[in-house]
Amino acid sequence: MPSRIYSIALVSAPANSIVRNQFEDKIPKNIQRRPGIQNNWSTLLQTLEGHSNRVWAVAFSPDGKQLASASADKTVRLWDAATGAALQTLEGHSDWVRAVAFSPDGKQLASASADETIRLWDAATGAVLQTLEGHSGLVWAVAFSPDGKQLASASADRTVRLWDAARQAAL
Repeated sequence: MPSRIYSIALVSAPANSIVRNQFEDKIPKNIQRRPGIQNNWSTLLQTLEGHSNRVWAVAFSPDGKQLASASADKTVRLWDAATGAALQTLEGHSDWVRAVAFSPDGKQLASASADETIRLWDAATGAVLQTLEGHSGLVWAVAFSPDGKQLASASADRTVRLWDAARQAAL
């Protein structure tokens, strides 16, 4: 039984793989039908699905354990980067979410939206910490400063705003 499993795995291996090239002569002759195979192993690790509209942006947490995605479905989703499992769906924006950024310590997540706001979320619980208002156009981008004390936002209103990320107030 194990030799049959190994044979099937070998037949399914990409044509240019080291394993296939080294052991191709070990494929049993009774395996007549062979699947169409690719030339090389794919670099794709996984596909994360769950948003109901286009995904605009993604960001890894500083420790690489989580991934945040921003979508036109008005949500932010948090994913386990290792398994691809959906961890949370963050809801609250009234229009599509264009960008996301984790704070350097990974404790906060910022999201920028076409609803002209920035939301700060607790990355562990998904709770909204603050809604930052002040732009008069959709917010395209957000970025934390390296020390995590400031948050910058860029808007279609032709402004960049700096926010105190600790107090969540405009500077």
